[in-house]
Amino acid sequence: MLEAKNLRQCLNRIKAPWSPHKVTEFNGHDIMVVKVEGEFVWHSHSDTDDFFLVLSGRLILETERGTVELGEGDLYVVPRGVRHRPVAPVPTELLLIERAGTLNTGDIP
Repeated sequence: MLEAKNLRQCLNRIKAPWSPHKVTEFNGHDIMVVKVEGEFVWHSHSDTDDFFLVLSGRLILETERGTVELGEGDLYVVPRGVRHRPVAPVPTELLLIERAGTLNTGDIP
């Protein structure tokens, strides 16, 4: 049976911040939604880029190359190997795309 995925319904199921929920797969990548607030850890992904799309709220991506501020509808891809730390000063909802099996903490187990 064909069935569309509703991102709002997926987001409503999430209780813990910084804990991505897999919505579906696409060509070996996980499409995920996550609720975030506050600071995440500094990390990098040596073998993959890191995709962020803000669905609601505001996200600040601190990187070793500078800072990028994202609002609703904005997206940014952190290049592989670049150390970064996501910071959400307000409750924020994101869509993430990562290669299947990628740890969201990158080089930090």
